[in-house]
Amino acid sequence: MASLIESCWLYLITHFSDFQLACLGSFFLHESIFFLSGIPFIYLERAGWLKKYKIQMKNNTPASQEKCIIRLLLYHFGVNLPVMLASYPVFRHMGMQSSLPFPSWNVILTQITFYFILEDFIFYWGHRILHTKWLYKHVHSVHHEYATPFGLTSEYAHPAEILFLGFATIIGPAITGPHLLTLWLWMVLRVLETVEAHCGYHFPWSLSNFLPLYGGADFHDYHHRLLYTKSGNYSSTFTYMDWLEGLLCSLSGYSLCKQSPGLDFDLHSDSA
Repeated sequence: MASLIESCWLYLITHFSDFQLACLGSFFLHESIFFLSGIPFIYLERAGWLKKYKIQMKNNTPASQEKCIIRLLLYHFGVNLPVMLASYPVFRHMGMQSSLPFPSWNVILTQITFYFILEDFIFYWGHRILHTKWLYKHVHSVHHEYATPFGLTSEYAHPAEILFLGFATIIGPAITGPHLLTLWLWMVLRVLETVEAHCGYHFPWSLSNFLPLYGGADFHDYHHRLLYTKSGNYSSTFTYMDWLEGLLCSLSGYSLCKQSPGLDFDLHSDSA
């Protein structure tokens, strides 16, 4: 298996430049993973399949789903792709490479774990800032147009938010200069995680049933159902930041915290 991956990688780096792979290759990989993992949830909702695992009984209309897809394509080509092109010199300067041999799996897993932790921490605070009154009204409310989220709504957001919170995703790789393979693995895992968090379904095989501190769809779906001043659950992947914030607020009685209680999420509740 390892030799097959190396052979495929050798073909890529022989026929394409680092720029093409890091920018266009990353964009193509992102689009493929994002839409292939997200579109099935549209058909699950429309067909009513696996309805017993759906967190909210409300459904999105086909028109709203199509609107989401059209806007996403505009955002991806108009925002994501230019950002990938512009950030390439930074990644190269920090040491990103695509040549063989691959880094060891210990290095790859350590870096990706670091990226998840760092991204979650930065995302938490950035997300809380977006829930302040002015920013919510003018920026973050776009993402909350879908009170009943489905997989593709994970990246449906105002362009300013895409840039603002996207920083949390790229800062880890930007400061470590990973191998391109590590960057691609991080991208795939991050996309799958955020699609799952917005999918609207809680399955028996959902990761939140097995991984401690992992939020998942239940955790984030609650965030979409509540008014912005009472939402809580600001983290992207894990639950510990919201838990700690809620604990500190309950101990201090700080009024600002009472508006966004990190501990106040009712799993499997269908009422908003």
